[in-house]
Amino acid sequence: MLDYSAYIATFCTGDDDLLVERYFADDVVFTGGTREHHGKAELRKFLAWAHDGVREVPRVQNVLQREDLILAEIDMDFHATRPRRDFPFGDLEPGDSVTVKFLVSYKIENDKVVALKSMTWPPGKGVSRLPKLGGHPSQVAAFHAYCAAFSNADFDRFARFYTDDVVLELGSVPPIHGKDGITGFYRAMFASVRESLTVHSVLADDRTIALDATARFTAVTDAPDFVVGALSKGEFIELRVFVHYELRDGLISHIRVGRGGADGLPRFFDAEGRRKP
Repeated sequence: MLDYSAYIATFCTGDDDLLVERYFADDVVFTGGTREHHGKAELRKFLAWAHDGVREVPRVQNVLQREDLILAEIDMDFHATRPRRDFPFGDLEPGDSVTVKFLVSYKIENDKVVALKSMTWPPGKGVSRLPKLGGHPSQVAAFHAYCAAFSNADFDRFARFYTDDVVLELGSVPPIHGKDGITGFYRAMFASVRESLTVHSVLADDRTIALDATARFTAVTDAPDFVVGALSKGEFIELRVFVHYELRDGLISHIRVGRGGADGLPRFFDAEGRRKP
């Protein structure tokens, strides 16, 4: 019998190739809405399109299973890390999330899915809700969406992940208090130097998140007084950072940023991307 819990766990990893190879028959037929896809190659192609810049994470609400058939009610969370204005459930920008209820049937032969059919409700209708952030795979995916919104300088979207009394400790400046304080700080900074994050790893539970990332600071104008180091337009600095987030009710209430890497020192690059001494 197909191990549906293992199937869902694999789905949550975001590894579509592994999911298709491990659980679907070569001649699988997938029907969803007006779409019909035949075979593993077409299914992979569809998933690559659907998941381009969007993490899809299932939360199974009810499931009925026998050896040859599975019926599942799923609240499906979608978290955007890049713009998707062609997304089937509405336009998405980095930092956006939407939950859609699915009813899915899986026809099983020899422990492989040979036919997959899905139907959906309108986005947000009749769905359960998780707090924004925490240890569930969907909440971790939402954190990646938060990082994308921050890197996109979308102040309104990344501030949605904060409590009203959030505190940011950077070490280089006094602690910054409140949503408006943090967004005001970054609005001023991003006018001359943009920061983007490359995420290396995330560890999360319902109380804390630990982020290992590389921060890139790119000068959009000359920034001789930038706190990390002087920059001319187009130049950038890369710095390994470890960030500790405290959570309250699924929102970020405290942020502490520390330098990481072998020496914790910034690396300077010219506008052509060449490392500077």
